[in-house]
Parts: sequence; structure tokens; C-alpha cells
Amino acid sequence: MEAFYSLQGEGFHQGKVAYFIRLGGCDVGCVWCDVKESWTSGHPKKSVNEIVVEAASYPGRLAVITGGEPLMHDCSPLTRQLQAAGFQTHIETSGSHPLTGDWDWICLSPKKFKFPLAEVVYQANELKVVIFNKSDFAWAERFAAQVGTGCKLFLQPEWTKSAVTIPLIVDYMKANPQWELSLQIHKYINVP
Repeated sequence: MEAFYSLQGEGFHQGKVAYFIRLGGCDVGCVWCDVKESWTSGHPKKSVNEIVVEAASYPGRLAVITGGEPLMHDCSPLTRQLQAAGFQTHIETSGSHPLTGDWDWICLSPKKFKFPLAEVVYQANELKVVIFNKSDFAWAERFAAQVGTGCKLFLQPEWTKSAVTIPLIVDYMKANPQWELSLQIHKYINVP
């Protein structure tokens, strides 16, 4: 759908320079999605080689594959060529499709609209749960109990409700210090 060079605004790698590759198509359909135009798959197609050449024209060597839902596609050719070009490959996924590709970092953000697959949950390096209402804390704990050892745990306020959810998250984290806060800093500093 699009690609751009910016800063990772969320989660464990927040603040790092990254090249984002947003793949079109999503069958999860989160009500709060801020890139609903990514849901369709009718975007102009580029070859994997074109994508990697464009990414390599920037000095950073972190590539974040996102969507939509990127695992609706076979990511193996893309990650192979990115890694051959010296990139670390990260994915941001709901985990609702089988894992394809060779990943240096898997950020799982499970959604109630389409549950993640157990094998993706277990392989996650990072669990990032969007908090839209109080019931989302139980949702977060459900998947925290399923991730592998060493997985980083993040709670992230839904952007449009952050004034309400940030205080709830802070209180929850004080009682459950295994969780960390993820803020969408790219929205605060107004970069894509």
C-alpha cells in the first residue's frame, strides 16, 4: 500500500529509525484502525526487488512490515531479500494468519475481531495490547499467559480515548509491573 522512512513510534523499539512497508489487505477490521485505507488489496503492486531497492536508498537498516494485516501475504521472499540487503526485519501483526517470513522481531497485537493463532502468540517477541475499555486488561492477560519466555509486554491506549485510558493503564501497571506503557509517539511528534 505504501512505504515510508520514519521513526518507530510504538512498543519496544520506539524511537528507532525505520523503513515501514505497509502491505494492503486486512480481514481483521478494528474499529479504531487509523489506516482503514489499508484494508483493501487494490493498491498498486510492486515487486519485492523494487521494495528492497527503495528501502536500501535510506541509511537506516530496520524494516518494519505492517498493514493492514501483513500475514495475509507470504512474507518469505520479502524478508529474505531485506535481510540479504542488511536489514533487520520486524513485523507488526494481529497474528490471525500463519507466520511466514524470517523475522528478527515479532510484535503481536491481538484483536478481539479475529483471534491470533497459538503458534504466532508463542513466537512473539513483543505483546502490544490496545486498551480501548476496561475489559481489554483481561484480554491482555489472556495472551500474556500464552507468550514465550522473554516476550516484552506492552499496554497501549487507543489514540482517540487516551485521555480516559492512560490513567487506567497507569493504575493497572502499578498493580501489574510486568507491563510497560507504549505510546504512539509518532502521533505526538506528527510524523507518519
